[in-house]
Amino acid sequence: QVQLVEFGGRLVQSGESLKLSCVSSGRPVNSRAMAWFRQASGKEREFVAGFSWETKYAESVKGRFAITRDYVKSTLYLQMDSLRPEDTALYYCAVGRSATDIPSDPARYEYWGQGTQVTVSS
Repeated sequence: QVQLVEFGGRLVQSGESLKLSCVSSGRPVNSRAMAWFRQASGKEREFVAGFSWETKYAESVKGRFAITRDYVKSTLYLQMDSLRPEDTALYYCAVGRSATDIPSDPARYEYWGQGTQVTVSS
């Protein structure tokens, strides 16, 4: 089994930055793609960014968010700059089923964390 724990979510002002972390433990996932998703209240879970041999971003966060990964620390990061109120959501990290694919469909991910809340006030 794989355990994922997200950290770093909090209340920030519009325009500020925040960095989320996702620590994995248990079964190694270094050979799998990983991604960040988010779910705003009353909305479906949506893809934010993914990391494999390349990185992939949702259009809404391109140029503002950056996904990185530290394989030694088994940690996935999401640096979020120029935050907007519409970025408010519960942010989840997830482990994919392959080394290379970064699907946008959450159903194609195998393991999930519990999420960390990011709230951006205007």
